[in-house]
Amino acid sequence: MTIRENYEAVERSILCEYACLSSVGGKRKIPEEPCSIRTCFQRDRDRILHCNAFRRLKHKTQVFLAPVGDHYRTRLTHSLEVSQIARTMARALRLNEDLTEAIALGHDLGHTPFGHAGEAVLNEISPQGFTHYIQGVRVVDYIEKNGKGLNLTYEVKNGIACHTNKIAATREGYIVRLADTIAYINHDIDDSVRAGVIKESDLPREATEVVGNSKSERISTMISSVIAGGAENIHMSPEVKAAHDTLMNFMFENVYRNSVAKSEEYKAKQLIEKLYCYFIKNPDKLPAEYKDIMYRFSKERAVCDYISGMSDGFAINLFNDLFVPMGWRF
Repeated sequence: MTIRENYEAVERSILCEYACLSSVGGKRKIPEEPCSIRTCFQRDRDRILHCNAFRRLKHKTQVFLAPVGDHYRTRLTHSLEVSQIARTMARALRLNEDLTEAIALGHDLGHTPFGHAGEAVLNEISPQGFTHYIQGVRVVDYIEKNGKGLNLTYEVKNGIACHTNKIAATREGYIVRLADTIAYINHDIDDSVRAGVIKESDLPREATEVVGNSKSERISTMISSVIAGGAENIHMSPEVKAAHDTLMNFMFENVYRNSVAKSEEYKAKQLIEKLYCYFIKNPDKLPAEYKDIMYRFSKERAVCDYISGMSDGFAINLFNDLFVPMGWRF
């Protein structure tokens, strides 16, 4: 038996009946010979970890646009925190930890520059609409590796597509959906306190009395609640879910729609819209790989693919190059 086959046998012996087994799942659009060392989901995790889109997440906004400071979250650190939370729950519930990790690391690959502000404006101006979770599947299917894609398994792509508002085909996918919201609610509170937008004492007491007064306590309480519910019907207890929802509502009212935290978003939206209109009028200016996408799909799709893949800094520099006059150099 190969190392992979031995590990697949271990999975069959230790994972619960609701887990997605590597030896059963793993269907790819283009069939491949199995690896002798890694399972199909381990290969997917590694492909995501080494792809260009994953590295660009380090320069993409999470909540605060281009914050000054080393400790604010980016899309990359958010994805790592989601992965840690999701793996903890998957291991405790005896679900497939490798599948869970692959989905978690890849769940935000389709995010635009400037966070949800960029996503919102592309959704408004593109005739085909735009959502980061569907774009994530396009990234791994049609954009990475110069258009060849990563050829990921169905289970991983389904988890990426369903991590926001749909029911995933696997328990592992649903674990990532919960891990995503557990991570961002709590680390966004942490970043907002650091930025001076809110204070810890501002948090609703009816929520903190249930889930805790620190980031660590809150995350631990929410994770424990999911684990206690079991793998058959993955959920938080009603009391913890109510506290979670109270914190989420508080964040929307005081941070996500806060005029201080979002003071520069209108500029980011204008920048994205200006770039979009420019490349729609000048598709010949698209990089070669996106011209190929234009011929396969449409001009609008190719422009969305190009802009959504940009980091915050790249989008700003490109805007400056295209629209801001440079001083004369002697």
